[in-house]
Amino acid sequence: MKFAVLDFETTGNQSADEIIQVGLAIIEEDRSISRVYGTYVNPGIPIPPFITGLTGISDSDVADAPSLEEMMMELVPMLDDVVLVGHNVAFDFNFLQNALDRCGYLPFSGRILDTMHFLKICFPSLSSYQLGMVSSHFGLEHDRPHQADSDALATAYALLKCLEEIDELPLLTIQRLSDLFADEDSDLAWFFDGIRAEREFQAVQGGDTHTYYRQFALAVDDWNDIAPARDESEPNPLADVSFEQYMSDVRDRLKETLPHYESRDAQDMMFQEVMQALDDNKHLLIEAGTGTGKSLGYLLPSIYQSVKQEQKVMVSTHTINLQEQLRDRDIPLLTQVVPFPFKAAIFKGRGHYLCLRKFEHKINRRDFHSPKEDVIIAAQMLVWLTQTENGDDEELNLGGRGGDFWETISSDSDSCLGRACPWFRKCYYHRAKHEAGVADVVITNHSKLFTDVKANHQLLPSYERLVIDEAHHLEDVAGKHLGLQMKYFTVVHTLTRMYKDSRSGQLPALRQLLQASPHEKAVEWSSVIDRMYPDLITAKENWDRLSDQLFALLPERGDASPGDAGQFSLRLSPLKKPKDWQSLAELEHQIHVTLGDVVRKGDKLIAEMKEDLDDYSADSLLTDLSGLFKDLAAHREDLRSFMALNDEGTVYWMEANGNFRSKSLQLYAVPVDVSTHLKELFFDKKQSVILTSATLSVDKSFQFMIENLGLQEAADAGNLNTVQLPSPFNYREQALLVVPRDFPSVKGSVGDALFVNTLVQSLAETAIATHGRMLVLFTSYRMLRQVHEPLKEALALSDIAVLGQGMDGTSRTKLIRRFQESSASVLLGTSSFWEGVDIPGEALTCLAIVRLPFQPPNHPLVEAKSELLQQQKKNPFMKLSVPQAVIRFKQGFGRLVRTAQDKGIVIVYDTRVIESYYGKYFLYSLPGPKMEHMPTEGIVPRISEWLQEEVEVGADNQSDE
Repeated sequence: MKFAVLDFETTGNQSADEIIQVGLAIIEEDRSISRVYGTYVNPGIPIPPFITGLTGISDSDVADAPSLEEMMMELVPMLDDVVLVGHNVAFDFNFLQNALDRCGYLPFSGRILDTMHFLKICFPSLSSYQLGMVSSHFGLEHDRPHQADSDALATAYALLKCLEEIDELPLLTIQRLSDLFADEDSDLAWFFDGIRAEREFQAVQGGDTHTYYRQFALAVDDWNDIAPARDESEPNPLADVSFEQYMSDVRDRLKETLPHYESRDAQDMMFQEVMQALDDNKHLLIEAGTGTGKSLGYLLPSIYQSVKQEQKVMVSTHTINLQEQLRDRDIPLLTQVVPFPFKAAIFKGRGHYLCLRKFEHKINRRDFHSPKEDVIIAAQMLVWLTQTENGDDEELNLGGRGGDFWETISSDSDSCLGRACPWFRKCYYHRAKHEAGVADVVITNHSKLFTDVKANHQLLPSYERLVIDEAHHLEDVAGKHLGLQMKYFTVVHTLTRMYKDSRSGQLPALRQLLQASPHEKAVEWSSVIDRMYPDLITAKENWDRLSDQLFALLPERGDASPGDAGQFSLRLSPLKKPKDWQSLAELEHQIHVTLGDVVRKGDKLIAEMKEDLDDYSADSLLTDLSGLFKDLAAHREDLRSFMALNDEGTVYWMEANGNFRSKSLQLYAVPVDVSTHLKELFFDKKQSVILTSATLSVDKSFQFMIENLGLQEAADAGNLNTVQLPSPFNYREQALLVVPRDFPSVKGSVGDALFVNTLVQSLAETAIATHGRMLVLFTSYRMLRQVHEPLKEALALSDIAVLGQGMDGTSRTKLIRRFQESSASVLLGTSSFWEGVDIPGEALTCLAIVRLPFQPPNHPLVEAKSELLQQQKKNPFMKLSVPQAVIRFKQGFGRLVRTAQDKGIVIVYDTRVIESYYGKYFLYSLPGPKMEHMPTEGIVPRISEWLQEEVEVGADNQSDE
């Protein structure tokens, strides 16, 4: 095959737009790039400014360039007898056909391939398939992105990478890919068919490390061969080793492994405190600010404790991100520096693991909802199986409809055949569970911790000692898991997976199987299935009606704007139910009866068929259906308990979004106070629980956390230690906090013209002084929108980009990446940007906090907690609102200084921090930055002066060297 890799730059995305530059790279049959052709093209019209901004191509560049006709005379001969390739090729192909037509040539009729598809299939775990990101990932040259010749060459290199990868795939995987595309009348089908024919002629290659099973090539063997880290007959490696000896050994190894390692006082204190709490069977609250190195701070003592005592230590994080970071960064390091073999296992919620049985079933039956996309996803996964050892969805970049696809093939307890499954010994979930069973330290997440508690501790291996990282989230997660949360689609997905129409769904699939079955009861069973269809349809219609009517109860909010999460919300009180509640309860009753009937019939049918029908191909279907019936039964109970509104210790509310109306309905029922639950489940039961986070104290005191997490009794009994570690950074030198004392104030979530104009002007001037590199945190999405456009205009001439969360459909991760990569930009973010965003170094110099992060007082959960505090004769504002806001404020502040070299400025535009009686709690809770207040116009000169000092100090230090 000879490939021609084509890329056009154009004046826009519409077919009427003009070509301004062309790039073409020719790849010969021996995979050498024989020529790269590139030229500007004169479009005969002015180039729009945003295109010049994107590509750097201006009117002067194309003024003397060849016309379209002249360029096509050179290009057309090169397209003879080639396979045309492009990155998102449909775009370039469209412009090519148009140009051929306009210049009087025949249309291109050869094969067309898209590197986007190839990259997805060959590299299913790449974090981005954007050309620039792909090039930098593979270290390919791509010096002028959005210039056609450079793009064409980069795309050609990317294609060659994919072809190398395809050469390495086992023949069986190539055959499966070829079968997968065979039904598609596509050029990909032609391509894989050709590769298959070529590979089937080659001699068998030696040295293959894959495992072959049921026509799949896998990267893993049976998990029951995985042994513990140490042989039980050997003596314990820590038998007579003290913690001090162990740590000094580890420190020596750390210095050898990491040349820059130096021990930090705060981290050393953390080692001691964690070890002591584990040893004395006490609970510990330990606040460890940014830069402490808290992951090692708790992992090293945990490893020592678990190996020495031969008892597991459980570690729980809030986000999967942190779990991944521990897997990829911290554990490999510890494996090198701990002086004996140990095992740390990552164990996530079950839905994160692929169920091989379901995947096999889906592919063999070609059970695809939208074939074009699903076939690509299935191909990605076939290749991924030859690479993955964990079978964990976080490794995959599925994009678009991938989430729906994954839902149908992920592992879940209700449809698990356990030991009866032919895939049992290869199963990724059981592998993770087995690894957790033989590990010394198990790293899970808060969600799984609570799911385990609800499942009577059936999911996690047993443990007596627990470390909770990101512990300031524990209360929220506990509420979500100990309460209930139901979405409109939770119910609909279950119903449609059972029965969508007479052709699709698990019940129709079972019915088709029965039609072909000679079994004497086949007819009887088929008629049971037929009688279920009308019930399922009725249940869905009633659920739609109930959702519509529940949505209708939500108050229309005047200040709501699209994209504002939880835009509509309504709290439902057990004491005064809405006026037509009775008629809604009747609808719920009908759903309850119908679903009860379906579940009864379904369970009976499945039990009979499992007993009587000796058809292996039906096992898989019956198991999945049995799982769906269990889900339906659970939805039915959840809906009943929500609609009953009968528990005064629970807060009930509904949320929905104005755009998607009743389709976005979510029902919540959450315990108002989880402290007693946490106390009973963890602090009374476990010998030692260590809670750590960068933000646990308010104004140097831990009282807020002690009360909210249910630790008061442990504290009174002397069973709780609390420690606030000193910061490893010199904040007085590294951070300057300024408050403009005459700044206009604002009421509510929306600013008036004076406030918005003053804010935009101040942000624009500051951004120019700091060359962008600025993160602006808002507490309301509405205000972010008010500022976004005017700030863009104000900075348009200074080459500083303005990125806004939710403004162009870009995900949070992508926004942060764009912010880090662009030399000068301002990023506007709301709630999710206050924490967990790590932008070290030069990319972030200035943090602007527009308003103190108080939670909206009318949020149902905040309201209910406030009422409870009032009943206890406490002041909800000081006991709840202020401490919560302080913790978020500290999280926000923590974005700024991430390393000992970082310097930064924080501007707080909310004058309440210096005017109100509670403002001091915010400022005193920070780790000691330099604080100043001044009139608004004094800010920019002060910032410039402070940044200048930094430059001068840097220069002095260099001259001293």
